[in-house]
Amino acid sequence: MKNLVILGGGYGGMRVLARLLPNQLPEDVSITLVDRVPYHCLKTEYYALAAGTISDQHVRVAYPEHPRLTIKYGEVTNISIGENKVYLKDEEPVSYDDIIIGLGCEDKYHNVPGADVHTFSIQTIEKSRKTYQVLNNLTPGSVVAIVGAGLSGVELASELNESRPDLKVKLFDRGKHILSAFPERLSTYVENWFESHNVEIINHSNITKVEENTLYNHDEAMQCDAIVWTAGIQPNKVIRDMDVEKDQQGRVVLTKYHSLQDNDHVYVVGDCASLPHAPSAQLAEGQAEQIVQVLLKRWKGEELPESLPVIKLKGVLGSLGKKHGFGLVAERPITGRVARLLKSGILWMYKYHNG
Repeated sequence: MKNLVILGGGYGGMRVLARLLPNQLPEDVSITLVDRVPYHCLKTEYYALAAGTISDQHVRVAYPEHPRLTIKYGEVTNISIGENKVYLKDEEPVSYDDIIIGLGCEDKYHNVPGADVHTFSIQTIEKSRKTYQVLNNLTPGSVVAIVGAGLSGVELASELNESRPDLKVKLFDRGKHILSAFPERLSTYVENWFESHNVEIINHSNITKVEENTLYNHDEAMQCDAIVWTAGIQPNKVIRDMDVEKDQQGRVVLTKYHSLQDNDHVYVVGDCASLPHAPSAQLAEGQAEQIVQVLLKRWKGEELPESLPVIKLKGVLGSLGKKHGFGLVAERPITGRVARLLKSGILWMYKYHNG
């Protein structure tokens, strides 16, 4: 019996399970899924959990059940490619024949002193819960600084404005416009929304230091009651410690079949993989689809295709509270209620198909 080990029950890991179970898994293959928590978490919705507009239950989806699926709960500390083993904290190692590494990402603090100690995060469900407690225990008039105005920072700021309009939310961004990865038209739309909702945007910011309840922008101290960091990500530390080829962002360089350059039994999916697009749930799912096809052919002893199709992304959507949104669909900008309804519908469909 061959053992396929999946590290991480994120969007990539879930898509692999959805494609192999219940009927596609060969009789001589079993699956071991390793994760820290006993359910799949909807990471794209952590901003709403932290802001307090949805409950914990809304971001959880049960893992599938199957006689040849074993779910092991634990924290991965090391992956030994030479031994074909995964080492877990305070647990026995797990052996594999094939492995899919989808351990996700962590906050990147860009060497800003104190940022890793004195800021809150929405990168994991545990950290999002802690951020929720802090933000929702603040007294009226408290100042919340959100560092980083990409998609996560913008969604958190807008949702927090809806949940706690009594707070003073300040959004810090290094660029001339927030949402630098989006067309300027969308950035302007979101900036106008924030202006009408009394969320302060501080452009051209440069966070040089963070102390307890104090943020230094261009070395100028600013008192805050809570600071949330959404200014960049990096691969999980286990990946950063692996002795494999990586790109400038520390993501693993892969073959066209999503495996290591010198080992076709080790695959990397999602935030840890070096790909032409920015990390996203969609990209991880597209990768997972292709990894499943490659595995099925390899298990059957069939020849792999000369190339795999380019992973096509449908677009990206962001919310501005419960009634407004923005995004790119088929590279066309959309704003307002339609964008928000689309995002809600996609989330409902995902939970329906995976729940």
